[in-house]
Amino acid sequence: MAGNGKNRSDIRPGLRVDIVLKQDQRTGALTRGTVKDILTNSAFHPHGIKVRLADGQVGRVQAILEGED
Repeated sequence: MAGNGKNRSDIRPGLRVDIVLKQDQRTGALTRGTVKDILTNSAFHPHGIKVRLADGQVGRVQAILEGED
């Protein structure tokens, strides 16, 4: 169930994801981690659903990796 991170229904705590941090939006550098909290309330976001990773970093999901941690 790998997805593109734009649909909130695809994302849940515990999933491994690649996110882009606010400061990395220009370069597109990705940060990999495990979802702790979903911060976007809407069902869809064109730039990716905003999440907080287990390590506290916040960014928009660019890719959902297979499986859970």
